[in-house]
Amino acid sequence: MGSFSDQHLSCPVCLHIFDDPVILPCGHSGCRACVEQYWRVKGERVCPVCREMSAANNPPLNLALKNLCQVFLDHRRHLDELCEVHQEKRTLVCCDDEQLLCEICRQSEEHRNHTYRPIQEVAEELKGVLRSQLDLLTRKRKMMQDAGIHSDCMVDHIMNQATFIENTSKDHFESLHQFLKEEEQAMLEELNQETEQKADRIQEKMLKINEDIISLSNTIGHLEKELGNGDIRIIQNFKETLKRAQCKFQAPEITSGDLLHSAKYLGNFKLNVWKKMRNRFSYSPVVLDLNTACHQLSTCTNLTTISNHEDLMEEDRQEWLPLNRERFADCPCVLGYVGYSTGKHTWDVDVEENTSWMVGVAVESVQRKGTNGLPSGIWCIGHDREVLSVTDPLESRVPLHGFAKPTVVRVNLDLSAGRLSFSDLLGETVYHTFTHIFTEKVFPFFYNECAYPISILPVVESEEK
Repeated sequence: MGSFSDQHLSCPVCLHIFDDPVILPCGHSGCRACVEQYWRVKGERVCPVCREMSAANNPPLNLALKNLCQVFLDHRRHLDELCEVHQEKRTLVCCDDEQLLCEICRQSEEHRNHTYRPIQEVAEELKGVLRSQLDLLTRKRKMMQDAGIHSDCMVDHIMNQATFIENTSKDHFESLHQFLKEEEQAMLEELNQETEQKADRIQEKMLKINEDIISLSNTIGHLEKELGNGDIRIIQNFKETLKRAQCKFQAPEITSGDLLHSAKYLGNFKLNVWKKMRNRFSYSPVVLDLNTACHQLSTCTNLTTISNHEDLMEEDRQEWLPLNRERFADCPCVLGYVGYSTGKHTWDVDVEENTSWMVGVAVESVQRKGTNGLPSGIWCIGHDREVLSVTDPLESRVPLHGFAKPTVVRVNLDLSAGRLSFSDLLGETVYHTFTHIFTEKVFPFFYNECAYPISILPVVESEEK
């Protein structure tokens, strides 16, 4: 064993004695775990020593090297047990000098009056400390492994988000393209129709003018012929000739509206098309932030409707969601994408079929994890178990008596006046009004514990605007 040392039997990655060594095609060896970790970090299967590529995904065990390492470790363990001075087995620990001693060392003058403990007893005590540390490190490694898995899933989720956004955007753009094509076709058809009508009208005028020109030409020819006759015939035919030469034709009348109105088609072209587009397509005053939605919720592609799918079969649920910082972990709720610090804001929520819902606002610092119930920092109105009630951070849920179950709830937020009210769609029935000065940004809040959806109603701009 004198010809080998730690260096000869050390893994090139961890620099410790080989543990479960594998041999690579290039002839170099390494601990199996070290080689696999090295490959994961590098992103390719290369030798840690010479960087040669390895085609084998599961390199074979280097049995000879493993046996040699075991013999070396057994021999080193045997040498460690012997006293370097007396070559006797060390069985004691000097508590004063913190040294390992054999029985001969114990009787020496140097250690005669010291305190001793058996090696096995001290070792078990130290093993307990190391096991605690090992348990701590193992838990930390598990946390890091979970974080790594979560990060991998986050990448997959981001890719899925990108695909969803791309496909949905393409559909929206295709709808807009179709609208513009239809508008273009309608305008060109109107232009062609007006062009044909006005061109036909001018053609009719031109036909009449040509007829008049032919008639005048005949009269002029006859008059020129009469002027060439003798004086006697001129005198004899004068009255008849003069009567025939009387001009009965008038110059064509110039009328208005004969030309195409360019301004009708081209004036404020983009603005007029945009107005038609605005009147055709609705918009939502609030859109949902999917990154805040609890995993129990499903949303539609236009981000205005949420349903609770907790009772659905596993295969029918939506994809895995990362537990990012913004997301509500347990409470089945979601926030609007845009928060407000000033101004007046209104949105309507369809809750007709739902039996367990809440709508209102939440402050930006609302608690999103570590709570199964409604988090603190929310002002809302809700319906559950046939009871309509309101909730704010300072009071428990307060029932509202005397109101029928709403079908649509209008949320009116006036941050300048510090007022949040809930009413029906027309505002004729006000269910409740909160008075509170918000000191931080607030976001629209939606809670759904029912399989039936709740939806933010769209708004269509009036043509007058």
